[in-house]
Amino acid sequence: MNTICNRINILSNASTSHCIFITQRFFQTSPILNSWFTKLTNVSQVNTEAATPKHTRRKNYPLTYEQRQFPNMIGHTKTWNTFNTSNLKDGKRKSETLTDDLFIRQFIYGTWHNLFASELIIKRRHNMIILSGLVTRTIHPRRMYFLIGYTEEILSALLKCPVKLEIQTVESKDDVIFTYW
Repeated sequence: MNTICNRINILSNASTSHCIFITQRFFQTSPILNSWFTKLTNVSQVNTEAATPKHTRRKNYPLTYEQRQFPNMIGHTKTWNTFNTSNLKDGKRKSETLTDDLFIRQFIYGTWHNLFASELIIKRRHNMIILSGLVTRTIHPRRMYFLIGYTEEILSALLKCPVKLEIQTVESKDDVIFTYW
């Protein structure tokens, strides 16, 4: 504050009281400076961005390849987690498709509890829904085949369209780690 007053005093050869009045008036009337000053003083909003993990000091936060590709790279090096064309102009079932996707994700993460090592990818081809992802090998193969059949049958009956699971297995979740952040 004093440096601003000194600079204004040097430039305008005005008295100190006049300088304080000018700076107070400038802080009150300048929307650009007010927004800049508000951003500096609001600590919780500084350097935040959606879907981008914060750096850790020791770089001990594991990220998969998909998590490392930030949202601004969608369409360049990263693809969407849900493929559907209902959001195009004159598309049908816009809201139903969204709620179906939310239901599918909740159902899969509840049925396959702590087994998915990656994100669930939902692809819609004509009338068929294809679910794909990476699963850890922590359960017996017979139980995994049961879960695949159970999931396909229940979702096909509830969504009234064929559902197919395309699953690849990995030894542990550590095999999916791309980098530490």
